[in-house]
Amino acid sequence: MNKSLAPLFIILLLMGSNAEAEPHTSYGHSTFGILKYDPDFTHFDYVNPDAPKGGSIKLRDLDSFDTVNPFLLKGKPGLINGDKGGDLYFNFTQLMTPSYDEPDAVYGLLADTITIDDQRQWAEFTLRPEARFHDDTLITAEDVAFTFNILKEKGHPRYGLLYRDIVTAKVLDPHKIRFEFREGALTRDLPYQLATMPILSKASFDTRDFDVTSMEPLLGSGPYKLTKVSPGRSLTYERVNNHWAENLPVHKGRFNFDVIQVDYYRDRTIALEAFFAGEYDFREEFTSRSWATEYDGKPAVEKGFIKRDVLEDAKLTGMQAFFMNSRRAPFNNIKVREAFGLLCDYEWTNRNLFYGSYDRLGSVFENSDMKATGLPSPAELDLLTPYRDILPEKVFSMEFKPPQTDGSGNIRRQMGTAIDLFKSAGWTIQDKKLVNETGQQMQVAFLLYEQSFTRIINPYVANLQRVGIDASVRVIDSASWQNRVREFDFDIVVRRFPQPQVPGVEQRDWWGSASADVTGGLNIAGVKNPAVDAIIEKIIEAQSHEELITATRALDRVLMWNYYFIPQWYKSSHFIAYWDKFGRPASKKPGFDRAVLQSWWYDQAKAEELAARQGK
Repeated sequence: MNKSLAPLFIILLLMGSNAEAEPHTSYGHSTFGILKYDPDFTHFDYVNPDAPKGGSIKLRDLDSFDTVNPFLLKGKPGLINGDKGGDLYFNFTQLMTPSYDEPDAVYGLLADTITIDDQRQWAEFTLRPEARFHDDTLITAEDVAFTFNILKEKGHPRYGLLYRDIVTAKVLDPHKIRFEFREGALTRDLPYQLATMPILSKASFDTRDFDVTSMEPLLGSGPYKLTKVSPGRSLTYERVNNHWAENLPVHKGRFNFDVIQVDYYRDRTIALEAFFAGEYDFREEFTSRSWATEYDGKPAVEKGFIKRDVLEDAKLTGMQAFFMNSRRAPFNNIKVREAFGLLCDYEWTNRNLFYGSYDRLGSVFENSDMKATGLPSPAELDLLTPYRDILPEKVFSMEFKPPQTDGSGNIRRQMGTAIDLFKSAGWTIQDKKLVNETGQQMQVAFLLYEQSFTRIINPYVANLQRVGIDASVRVIDSASWQNRVREFDFDIVVRRFPQPQVPGVEQRDWWGSASADVTGGLNIAGVKNPAVDAIIEKIIEAQSHEELITATRALDRVLMWNYYFIPQWYKSSHFIAYWDKFGRPASKKPGFDRAVLQSWWYDQAKAEELAARQGK
């Protein structure tokens, strides 16, 4: 496949050129101006353009669901592939679609082209006239404008935060729409956010409300259609025959299964046994103990019916952590938060519970050059120094590294340091209890919605109890857990935030003061820090990769040294297992996605051979 730089106008636009220029149009968009694929590309490199269509694949997800509307704060949505991104890319059409072997590029899908004003005041999309919803009605600019307005006004709060700098959507003609940006807005991310917005049918909401949970599928336009909903138990998607986009370069060789079914299991152990029994076809293993010990000796594995593989992952890892609720005591004190981090013995956990499968997270931008290392650079200091009086001195004088133990389970030194921190925060030990000035013992609860994680937390709880904290684990049903997290009614929860390859406006939702008290917002820790807010805007404003690195590293230092969370663990790979009846492209997996549903296919010959070997 040919490779090229993006059109010159994008480079000038995003590098802040002062040259006079007219608005220019392109077939694709990249945040920092580099596109891998030429205008005449025929397919993505990571697919087989001649992959056969047909067959089915069955997946599993855990827990349950009570709605199939993925755009609301209310309810627990049922989603393909277990995440919103999966559902939105399959059931709905976007203006442009990501390329998974590039960190930040999108290419025309519903929109044939994107036009960006040289002053960065607006972006226009020209729609393909052949694009249709699943009921065969045309997709028009009115639908795009409706989608933008309804998501911003009535959708999940994340949409309001993502689109807050987009003032209006103007329909220029049935197939052209212009989005105008707030004057003075930091607009680097906005074209990408608009390009990846899933499009809804305006007419379909003439007879139904948008902002209610429902088991009735929304009208989509993607390569798959949600055709069957078994409430709380399964979802079935069917490939749309003669889909309007199936011959476009961005779709060639993709979306090859005729049927994708997602079955829901409430128990991890039962789900794993169901996989060995052939009840579903593919799983990614997220539990290191299961991967290390529970596949051995299984007949389907020993006979080669089930294959296992490790797929390397180049993605920015994201943050998985114990998030402490800094909105309330005791975690409104930075010394208490630091002390809690000291009592988490990751090395013992990795050795004894994870079979050494993981590495320790030490950054919100782990596995990338955006992770802060060494001391702040002069450019970072320019961002940090104005807030020196409210930042820990270590931000300026030390590289952040998570506390480290020898893995033996003996953490007496760490316990001593933690007790000193508790004392400086106003807590003392009396009768083997850690109490405040009124004699009240410190109480904290880890809030979970699944029992299996308790084996990981219990050793940590034991360490907390050894210093006199009344620490416990509380497991509740997922709906109650979700409601309590939405209302920020918790002490400590476990969450994971997958970082995009080019961090931007989503950082406002995760760490910005404005989102700290928004019901359903993702600022779980309750971060309210002027330095964080200012640096986030620098991330959004960055016009080069170098500027982005400076700003992300500065943010990394501020977040990590304020101990808003206790970083957990990560691996830069996917552990996958599947029944041996699928074909895969000869090319390597793209660096930025697992791409199973994007590029694999049902291999009829393999499936027949597998059935014969099983005696079916």
